[in-house]
This record gives sequence, structure tokens and C-alpha cells, in this order.
Amino acid sequence: MANPNFNNLLKILNNEVPDRPTLFEFALNMRLYEQLADDKYLNYDDELGRMKFIVSAFLNAGYDFATARITDFGIADFDIHGGKSLSQFDHSQIDDYQSFEKFRWPNPEEGSYHVYEEISEFLPDGAKLVVPGPGGVLENVIQLVSYEKLCLLIYDEPELVQEIFDAVGSRLLAYYKRCLEYDSVGAIISNDDWGFKTQTLLSPEDMRKYIFPWHKKIVNAAHNAGKPVILHSCGNLIRIMDIIIDELGYDGKHSFEDSIIPVEEAYDRWGERIAILGGLDLNFVAKSKPDEITERALKMLEKSAEKGGYALGTGNSVPDYIPDENYFAMLKAIQKFQ
Repeated sequence: MANPNFNNLLKILNNEVPDRPTLFEFALNMRLYEQLADDKYLNYDDELGRMKFIVSAFLNAGYDFATARITDFGIADFDIHGGKSLSQFDHSQIDDYQSFEKFRWPNPEEGSYHVYEEISEFLPDGAKLVVPGPGGVLENVIQLVSYEKLCLLIYDEPELVQEIFDAVGSRLLAYYKRCLEYDSVGAIISNDDWGFKTQTLLSPEDMRKYIFPWHKKIVNAAHNAGKPVILHSCGNLIRIMDIIIDELGYDGKHSFEDSIIPVEEAYDRWGERIAILGGLDLNFVAKSKPDEITERALKMLEKSAEKGGYALGTGNSVPDYIPDENYFAMLKAIQKFQ
């Protein structure tokens, strides 16, 4: 296994050719974390121990980084339902100015950011953290308002909608700015699902009004800190890719599925303008034979070998329904390519 070298991911995010084939993943699953992590990190009982556990698993799998964030911070209060899976059409907590003013808005300054300093002594030379957020601007607004109510409020109370987005966006921006202060953090992920299979959740015009300004500020904060920023966003974003690249200025795009646009086509279409990360469709990875997964991954590495700007991984993350042998079949392509 090669020693971690975060410069490989930096080269990819700069649309350059890395020194070797490079992996990228937003998240693994607990079963894989437990298999990959060193035994001494399995029984953690605090924030730092949890981060060491995740970092150990990522590095042992061959990544140059780990996607890990603190969980103890004020903005986590946006998760008002305790992590339960709920419909986007109910659970409204804010539906008028009165409920907006009564809502207990979290303070992102009240987090355990010191863990990013403490983890530095654990990270080997060449390794960094890539830090995601606690959901994104649109995701958190939908958590608070519900998707159905948000669509109605955009027409009935646009000024209230603006205040809600500003309340969420400003807190996410403050959170990212704190994370970017630490040397252990090499890049950030702005994770905010924007679309369905066929279109964006909101019209491009409404996204430009409410969502894009806050994403632009997050991108600027990262770039001002000298660090790249990745957009992780599911759904059909084809109509707004030019905005993502040219106006928002994201360095990399993650989350692809074959039913929208296969990663091979995405790379051909946008790969010279933005790094393409992951992309092996989850349905394909879940249902295909290991040899088929290795073959497609290998072809994607070969496709990007001369132009760069690509890191190998799944289209979204590695949920626990993905057979372990299928995940490792994807990683096998790195060894075969070398």
C-alpha cells in the first residue's frame, strides 16, 4: 500500500494528472470501517477516538485522506428529528414568521473544533481530512420547513423564505470557516442534494435567488483559505452544471448515477473544467459481479490517465447493502492499473 499523499487529490482537483491512481469516497459503512480500522481504534468513546477510527479505516483502505467531521457542534441542532428518516412532505417546524422567530437557532461557534487540532498528531505525513458539513443549505431548509411547505412559501412568503435560507446559510458558512482554520483539513465538501432523477428540486431561478449565493460564499471561504472545495449533490444537475463550474467555482463534483448521466459521459462533457470524483453507479456496484466492477473501474482509470482530473470511487457512498467483495473489487482496479 502506498503512503498517503494528499497532493494526489489536490492535483485531481486542479484538473491535473496525479502521481498514481487515486481513490475518493464520501463515506463508507460501519461494517467496512470496522474491517479496515486498526483494532486499537474500534472501541472509541469520544469525539477524537471516533475520528481516529474513521481515519484509520480510510488510510488502511488506500485513501490519501479521510472524510470526517466533528459531531459535537451547535449546528447539529438542525437535525431536529434525531436522524430519523422522514418524508420531505411533512415535519414542518417553521411555516410562518412566528415560528421562525421562536425557533432555537444553533450557534456554530459552540462546537468541538479543537478535535481538528488534536487529530493532527495522529495523521501520518501526507494525509489530510476532507470535511463535509452537517447537510447543506437546501437540505437543512427542507429539514426545517418540509419540501412541500417550502414550495408554497416561495410563492406566498418569499421574504420569509429568504430569511430562512439566510439563517441556515450563514451558520453553515461560519461552520466551514472554523473548519478551514486547521492545517489537518485539506479540503471541504459542500454536501447539499439539489435534485430528483429528472430535474432540480427548485427551479434554477429560485436556486439562483436562495441557494447559490450561500454556496458561492462557502466556495470563496475555502479558496481564501487556500483549500479546494467539492460539491456533493445528488439528482439531475445537468441544466445547472455551467453555473456550478463557472459561477460558483467548485473544484470537484461528486455524486453520479447511470440513470442521469454515466460518469464516463460526465467526464467527457465536463472533465476538462471540473474534477469528476467517484461515479461508479451504486446500482451497478451492488448488482454486478466483482470482475465486472473491476473492469469498469479499470477502464475509467485508463480513460482519465492522460488528462487527469478523476478519482475512483462509487457514485455516492458505500452503503451497507453493497457486498464487501464488490467494494474491494473496485479498489482492485487501482492495483491492476499500476
